[in-house]
Amino acid sequence: MVIKVAIIRTYRHAVAYLLFGAAILTIFSICLQGHAAEIEPRAYGNAPVGVNFLILGYIYSDGGISTPASSPLSDANVKMHTGILAYARTLNVWGMPGKFDVVVPYSSLSGTAMAFGEQVDRNVSGFNDPRFRFSVIFYGAPILSVKEFADYQQDLLIGASIQVSPPLGQYDSRKMVNLGNNRWYVKPDIGISKAWGDFTLELSTGMFFFSDNDNYFGGKRLEQDPVSTTQLHVMYNFSNGVWTALSGTYDYGGRTTVDGVRKDDLQSNSRVGLTVGLPLDRKNSIKLYGSTGVSIRTGSDYDLLGIAWQYRWGGGL
Repeated sequence: MVIKVAIIRTYRHAVAYLLFGAAILTIFSICLQGHAAEIEPRAYGNAPVGVNFLILGYIYSDGGISTPASSPLSDANVKMHTGILAYARTLNVWGMPGKFDVVVPYSSLSGTAMAFGEQVDRNVSGFNDPRFRFSVIFYGAPILSVKEFADYQQDLLIGASIQVSPPLGQYDSRKMVNLGNNRWYVKPDIGISKAWGDFTLELSTGMFFFSDNDNYFGGKRLEQDPVSTTQLHVMYNFSNGVWTALSGTYDYGGRTTVDGVRKDDLQSNSRVGLTVGLPLDRKNSIKLYGSTGVSIRTGSDYDLLGIAWQYRWGGGL
């Protein structure tokens, strides 16, 4: 009986922690001249400190692209293949559980669009802008070791994060579509997560703030208003460690100004997504996810499918 209980506790420990690890895989998104429409279930969850995560992923998107209203492009049909390399580490932040992560995407893009009455092609490969994020749970989450986390039961959590993206990706001011954005963005965010048995409800809201692009298409200056984003996730944990999330997100704002001329390109977009996390063993898990646009005014009119593998180590494992 003692041996059986020990095995069950070890399995619970592996499954519970893999669920958190799979949550880190959700930090990926596709961004072309904009950064809204990310869908991130389990962004605010507790975890034992001192553990590292390595993530490799692949994302495929197909459909329209997000470009400012000043763009001559219309009827765009773009396919994009993106490879993801990411690293994350859980931290003890003055007695509160925190996390740091960095994401480096590399994409291959190809497609067509209409410009000035003629069809144009675009084929490009290169790095997207990387993303760095720091988050902390400041209410409802105790500091836990790997051993203690096996028996942890979530109740109400409140946390915050800040994400920064520097302009290091591929960019050519002679082209309307690029993988990088040639500008910084900063995104502060706050989230609440509440568990009821196997169900968890998570609500978060944040704001993207953009620096100016002083070398926009044709040598122009591009300015963009902040974009607010709100997300709601309904998640369920199965007894075998599999978890799933049904998600919705709404983005608003982001009107642009090009060389002092205000454009009619206010974003008011919503998307829905489905995510499934599959634990493989104590150190490995797989995540499958997809999303599509529901109500689109400007940008976000694409379908997305992705898969990611995560490996974890450290923290006394």
